[in-house]
Amino acid sequence: MTVPLDGIDLVIFDKDGTLIEFHAMWGGWAVALADDLRLATGHEVARSLFEMLGYDQATGTVLPHGGLAATPMARLHDRTRDVLLGVGIPPVVADRALASAWRAPDPVALASPLADLGALFGRLRQDGRKVAVATSDDRGPTIRSLAALGIADGVDAVVCADDGVPVKPAPDMVHHLCAVTGTLVANAAVVGDSPADLRMGRTAGAGLTIGVMTGVGSREDLDPFADLVIDSVAGLMDD
Repeated sequence: MTVPLDGIDLVIFDKDGTLIEFHAMWGGWAVALADDLRLATGHEVARSLFEMLGYDQATGTVLPHGGLAATPMARLHDRTRDVLLGVGIPPVVADRALASAWRAPDPVALASPLADLGALFGRLRQDGRKVAVATSDDRGPTIRSLAALGIADGVDAVVCADDGVPVKPAPDMVHHLCAVTGTLVANAAVVGDSPADLRMGRTAGAGLTIGVMTGVGSREDLDPFADLVIDSVAGLMDD
């Protein structure tokens, strides 16, 4: 499928599930967190935790509307505390358990690219387009992932969950990246694997929203918010 990028000056990518493998990054993290919290509290919390996170243990996948799909780490931390309190764990025990168990996934070891990202970004920039990343992850791990993948120099702007910009599905990340890169919102495309990514683009007034099926969303999940849905970001290199 040829992706119509005529009139697009900036391509804004989500990170996890769009540029890099989502389930390998976050599925194992959810299981390890549940195990560590069980050991720290003496309570079985996996069922309630996975329900909040939107993690399907039977398939090892993350659901498109669950907490993991597009929720910043700071908010997930608070929601996890609520889960612990909800199963009857005293606040002091919950706080101590979270302090020992909470850690982010390794942004380097678990960053598995979903396409030849260097070639993709190079192609877009060769065609005169700018490249940006809008992610619900924090800035530290995001920059480390991009550097480890060798694509940091190919990205013109990045906005992350802890940058103080309202997060997806609010339109603010798109508006911020357009302002930083000097791009009209109508000349920006948003590419993502979750409904939250595409709702962000639609609400912002982006000229194009593109869904990819490499992360949490199926075609049925993405279609209502996408101008088109492609298999992966590799399709952006198709002539």
